[in-house]
Amino acid sequence: MAPEDIKKLRQDLGCTARELAGALGIEQETVLAWEHGDLFPTKRFVGMMEELRRKGPEAIPRKKKKQANASPLQVLADPELWRLFRKLLSHPELRSAALKLAEAYPDPTDAPPS
Repeated sequence: MAPEDIKKLRQDLGCTARELAGALGIEQETVLAWEHGDLFPTKRFVGMMEELRRKGPEAIPRKKKKQANASPLQVLADPELWRLFRKLLSHPELRSAALKLAEAYPDPTDAPPS
């Protein structure tokens, strides 16, 4: 796989070198070295990249960008929060584990007013 092919793959997948590296389980520097022609991917990684191309952009794991100080209404609008809430309601053992984990965190209502 030539350097241009790897650049084209990233373009087709709409991902960064870091995201492609994460999907392949390698360091970003390795992907960049492939793109510069300093190194070349092994057959194993070529196969993995062809599989990623076949699956398309949704095959690339992406980190969600942190929302800077999201308001309570923004947090309530997050579908992941409601997914978690449904799981907590449905699984008593998960609720118990979450309560134990939450003990280490302060309750925001206990904070002095600012």
